[in-house]
Amino acid sequence: MAIKLVTAVQSRQRLDDEGAVSAEYGVLLAGVVAVVAVAAAALGGRISDIFDAVLP
Repeated sequence: MAIKLVTAVQSRQRLDDEGAVSAEYGVLLAGVVAVVAVAAAALGGRISDIFDAVLP
C-alpha cells in the first residue's frame, strides 16, 4: 500500500515538473524574441546592407 502511494506521488511530481519546464521554455523564448526585436530596431534599415555584405 505504501509503495503504491509513493509511486503515485512520484508520478504526479514528474507531471508537475514538465509543466514548469515548458513554462520556463516559454519565458526563455520570449526573452530571445525581445533581444531579436531590440537588435532589429537598433539596426533599422542597415539590416539589408549587413546581409548584402555577408551574402554576396
